Amino acid sequence: MNVKAAIRAAWKKLAPKPFDPKSPLVKLHEATYDADEINAVVDCLLNIEVTMGPRVRRFEDEFCRKYGHKNAVMCNSGSSANLLAIAAMANPVTKDRLKPGDEVIVPALCWSTTVWPLIQMQLVPVIVDVDLETLNLDLNEVERAITPKTKALMIVPIYGNPCDMDAVAALCRRRGLQLIEDSCESLGATYKGRHVGSFGRVGQFSFYYSHHITTLEGGMVVTDDDGLAETLRVLRAHGWVREMRNPTPHVDAHPDIDPKFLFVNLGYNLRATEPQGAMGSLQLKKLDRCIRIRRDNAAYFRKALAAHDAFFGHVAEQKNGKSSWFGYPMRVKKGAPFKQRDVVAFLRSRGLEMRPLNAGNIAGQPAMKLYEHRVAGALPRANEVWKSGFTFGNHQHVSKAAREYIVQQVNAFVGKQHG
Repeated sequence: MNVKAAIRAAWKKLAPKPFDPKSPLVKLHEATYDADEINAVVDCLLNIEVTMGPRVRRFEDEFCRKYGHKNAVMCNSGSSANLLAIAAMANPVTKDRLKPGDEVIVPALCWSTTVWPLIQMQLVPVIVDVDLETLNLDLNEVERAITPKTKALMIVPIYGNPCDMDAVAALCRRRGLQLIEDSCESLGATYKGRHVGSFGRVGQFSFYYSHHITTLEGGMVVTDDDGLAETLRVLRAHGWVREMRNPTPHVDAHPDIDPKFLFVNLGYNLRATEPQGAMGSLQLKKLDRCIRIRRDNAAYFRKALAAHDAFFGHVAEQKNGKSSWFGYPMRVKKGAPFKQRDVVAFLRSRGLEMRPLNAGNIAGQPAMKLYEHRVAGALPRANEVWKSGFTFGNHQHVSKAAREYIVQQVNAFVGKQHG
């Protein structure tokens, strides 16, 4: 039996189906992979090439070439990418490292694993409010939040929407802050043609199933700092030198220790696998098309829903930014004759999968009470987004028929409120 042919036949039956108006369903996400990726994974399994090796390294190199990074270090998730990046930034061998007690500013609208690595490295998250139009952090609030203890700024371009990177870079230079880019939901987004993740000392990405491309789970840390990149590779796997690009100085300094089992730092096991690397190489070729569809859909939604601007707020792109539109986020404006929960319940009843915006205001999550952090102000805009924000699916399988159906249902909901 031809295994690959059988997989292709099976996938043809199981692959995402075109939108059916007779049985309408628009998921938050549909698979970006197909039989090619499945067969690539099977090849790895059949050849017993499973643990991190040449396929992962090839994907890292391809990622660097596509996005202009000097170094890329793949790991097992976007959350691990954040952990790895912060651990490397705080490591004793790192020049200008972050030290316990140092403050790192983060936007209130983020994900939990934006903040947890800071706490795990004994750093102090300083949570600032966001801009209501872009949903990105408010730089005026950042300025007010800085103290002598503040050493870094960790930005999160929300739902693929780049921050004003000219202003961010200028602020970091002026205030002596290191820049960290949690770009886990913003792969492929650009500012003045330059890809997010390439502005800071480190940038992080996620390849989770529901993201722009997937390796099922998976993440990447990028940096132009060669020394930091080597530390990332050491920390990723046990603290040994085995995956360093240049382990020679360590090997020469310890000739009595087997180089394959030479440990020079602390470490985790955050390695990616060969099946993930194989998937990544194939997925990367599909990314530009996926983003084009997302951008086209977002433009359609913004225009088609403009009639309801009195009730809904939409995300605005920066003047020089191009969002990769991780979803299509909206919020119910103050004074609207309905609540976020009303919209969400109605659209779900019509076959639209819905979700809130990230973790909402991270400062309001109960887990934060357990750990040291600082909240800069009352965060009114983050609270408003938390209570009023929502998103529906905007991905490569949202066809013209599907997006028209989404708009029809929003129209039906608004019409019902005035019925």
